[in-house]
Amino acid sequence: MDLIRDLLLKIGGRQRSFDLLPPEIAEILGVSSEGRLPREQAELLEYHLTLLDNAGLITIQAKLSGAVWQIGQITWAGHNFLDTIRDPAIWRETKVGVKQAGGFSLDLLKALAKGLIKKKTSSTPALTWTSSRRGSGSGQVIMLT
Repeated sequence: MDLIRDLLLKIGGRQRSFDLLPPEIAEILGVSSEGRLPREQAELLEYHLTLLDNAGLITIQAKLSGAVWQIGQITWAGHNFLDTIRDPAIWRETKVGVKQAGGFSLDLLKALAKGLIKKKTSSTPALTWTSSRRGSGSGQVIMLT
């Protein structure tokens, strides 16, 4: 799940391309093998990008020669999931909760993270909306309570 989170953070940060060509294949193709992921890491990355796509968290725009994957975007569900696990402290606590549960799914991770966020925000000032009317116009004012 750490890799899933890391990938979503990278994609959310605008990384849209992942090079999955391992060094040994690059050499066969006559392409520089410098800086390439070892085969096992490239396969792991490909697997997790596929999981993100299958879960509806991202869209894959293209798989160029099977070596470079172009990401289309993070979906609405992907943004929602990422927003719940973005904070490193919440993520650490979520992983502890998952270990205590003895298993996990994306839904469980999201529910645990949301619960932790809710707990964290319940001790901070809340935002409330109030209306104020001045002259002929009206406006919305945010007040901390």
